[in-house]
Amino acid sequence: MKKNYKLKDLDCAHCAAKMETAIKKIKGVNDATISFMTQKLTVDAEDEKFDSIMQEIVKACRKIEPDCVIQL
Repeated sequence: MKKNYKLKDLDCAHCAAKMETAIKKIKGVNDATISFMTQKLTVDAEDEKFDSIMQEIVKACRKIEPDCVIQL
């Protein structure tokens, strides 16, 4: 399943790259991209576990950029 999300308060392109790398390491994620310019996250992950994978993605992103919010 592939979904797009709006990111709020993503302040740093370097942090966006670090978040993208962290998301790609999560089990069940096939691919992920973060566009700093458009403030969007695209996630391609396993359908059956998508909700739990998204919870892990939110946690990983908060560690890198605490102010950034993924609008689910």
